[in-house]
Amino acid sequence: MKLKEIGAMLILAALWGASFLFIKIAAPEIGPLFTIQGRVTIAGIVLILLLLITRRSANFRKRWKQYLILGALNAAIPFTLIATAELQLNASMSGIINALTPLFTALVAWRYLQEKLTIKKGFGILTGIVGVGILVGWSPLPLTKDVLISVCCSVLSTISYGFGGVYTKKAFSGVAPLSLATGQQIGAAVTLLPFTILFLPQTTATFSLTVVLSVAGLAIFCTAIAYLFYFYLIESVGPTKTQSVTFLIPFFSMIWGVIFLKETITVGMCIGLLVILCSVLFISDIPLGLKKKKEMSSLR
Repeated sequence: MKLKEIGAMLILAALWGASFLFIKIAAPEIGPLFTIQGRVTIAGIVLILLLLITRRSANFRKRWKQYLILGALNAAIPFTLIATAELQLNASMSGIINALTPLFTALVAWRYLQEKLTIKKGFGILTGIVGVGILVGWSPLPLTKDVLISVCCSVLSTISYGFGGVYTKKAFSGVAPLSLATGQQIGAAVTLLPFTILFLPQTTATFSLTVVLSVAGLAIFCTAIAYLFYFYLIESVGPTKTQSVTFLIPFFSMIWGVIFLKETITVGMCIGLLVILCSVLFISDIPLGLKKKKEMSSLR
């Protein structure tokens, strides 16, 4: 990759890593649903404006059903699960667990796209599970029921991303990246709206300036702008190299957590992260220069 492409990769990882920071700030105050509703709605509006400026179309009339499904699988469900998990987990741990996304993408692709699940990939999946066990078991957080449920929510979010990535491959072949990103966020906003109305934040919720800025940053920087970098990399270096951003996101989520939330990085977190990244290495084949994956993993 050229220097500007490496720079774009680092910026993308930093932005997606920061999403766990912003969620950790906003979700405990105004609730997971309202946090994510703000994220996808504001991001959708920004992307619609960009479509208008560039005189492009997302073809909502023709593809609205597909956008609703994609928005649910690739944004509404995983974003909400992550926000729910961060009511108990810190931003660093959530970012590390999110690195499991390529593993579950491989499993879903094997089941629905008839992608070959090699012994090496199977070993990678098992390694990833061991990594989560180390991360959770060797953690300063008490292993209460709420913590375990939060870990399950975080893992389920990566499974949803896996289904979202495979659905994108099957249903959106040839669709322009900007149109796809816009349709996804609008689909997620529409999908979440009934639940957000049903579970509006309590009157005691604090809409402080910090919370408002966190939701705005989550929507504009970590979603709308991040997707522009993502699709730039897809076009410039291809999906396989772009997927290597998976290795960088946990590091940035840990850095932002330490700097802004005073989180502590433990030995268990570091070892769990290394094991999970090794499992992603087995799944993706990126650094080994082996055969490229056919599916494009969906990243956050």
